[in-house]
Order: sequence, then C-alpha cells, then structure tokens
Amino acid sequence: MTDLWSDRAEAYRTSAIHSAGEDLDLVVDWCEPGPGVTVLDVATGGGHVARRLREAGATVVTTDPAPGMGADTTAPAESLPFADASFDAVACRLAAHHFADALAAVKEMARVARHRVVVCDNTFVSETSEEADRLRDPSHVRNYGVAEWESFFELAGLAVADSRHFARPLEIEPWLARVGCDGESAARVRTLLGDRVADGWMPLPTLVIKGVK
Repeated sequence: MTDLWSDRAEAYRTSAIHSAGEDLDLVVDWCEPGPGVTVLDVATGGGHVARRLREAGATVVTTDPAPGMGADTTAPAESLPFADASFDAVACRLAAHHFADALAAVKEMARVARHRVVVCDNTFVSETSEEADRLRDPSHVRNYGVAEWESFFELAGLAVADSRHFARPLEIEPWLARVGCDGESAARVRTLLGDRVADGWMPLPTLVIKGVK
C-alpha cells in the first residue's frame, strides 16, 4: 500500500481540496503554532498542514507510511517512533479513514503529544457511501461518525475541547482521477453515490476535533 501512495504523491500535493479550505485553516489554528511550538504532522500526505504550520513559525516534523510522500520519518500512524510527550501538538488531516486501526493511531498521537491533538477527517454517511469509497480506492478502510471520534479521543486519554463540522465541496471527476478510478468502476461509484452528487459536485462531511491532555 505504501508504494501505491508513493505513486499518488504528486496528485495529492497539487489537489485543490487538500491544499486549502476552512478545515485546513482550523487544523492549523487549533495547533496554536508559533515560534518555539513543536508539532508532529501524522500522515502528512501532500504536506499542506506542515507547510502552513511552518509559515506560522512552528517547528514541524512530518511522518507518513509512504516513502514517496517525502516525510521526515517513514512510519505508520499506529506506531510513531517518538518518545512520550515529544511535541506540543500533533495534527492529522484527511488520512485516518485509511488507517488500519484508527483508535490505536489516536492513542499514539496522544502519547507523543504534550498538550493537544487535532484530527480532521471525513465522516460516515452510509454503508452505501462506504462501498463507493472502497471501490474508488481499495486503501479506504472506514469513515467514522462524530460519536466514534469522541470515543477514540476519550479512550486515548484526551478531553474533547472543541469540534467543528464542515461540508467541503468535492468535485467528483478529479476525485476519481486522483486514484486512477475509471471505466466501469467509476460508473459504479457514481451510481452508489446517487443523489449525493449534483452537477458534478458532492458535499463531503468533514469533522475537525481537538483533544487536550
């Protein structure tokens, strides 16, 4: 799977929905970046969170399981190679639906954070939508609901300090092309999504959640 993501690296670096948005702004803000603040960006992907945090003066370390993403450290979110309380904040944006064990990943993020953990991810809509996500991209594991995310944070020893829900506008054709989903598979994905799609766009429900220690 890491080779697959290495092949996709450039597509995610240039993806409009990944490189900007209210959710990205909020993740950066809730990490409270500034000179002297250290942040770990987990599953950095195209590096958009890290870039913004560095622009705000923070010292950032990036991790990603895919070598081609060019992170500082190659590691899965469920096994972060850092000591306890190594960073002031830990961030993870738009990646957790690919994690084999999201709860284990949140526990690891909580372990290496001194003060706060900020996670942003798409949220669960329906089992039919989950089928569409897996067909489009077999590396998709699951989207989780708000209550599930709150439970993950609590089980990791984090108090949920704030959360915000967004409906991000997703353009369907670039979304399919980004992972090479075409032909019959793409047609089936469109059918499964049904009336979620209008004029080639779909609102993508997204949660940003902040936990503190």
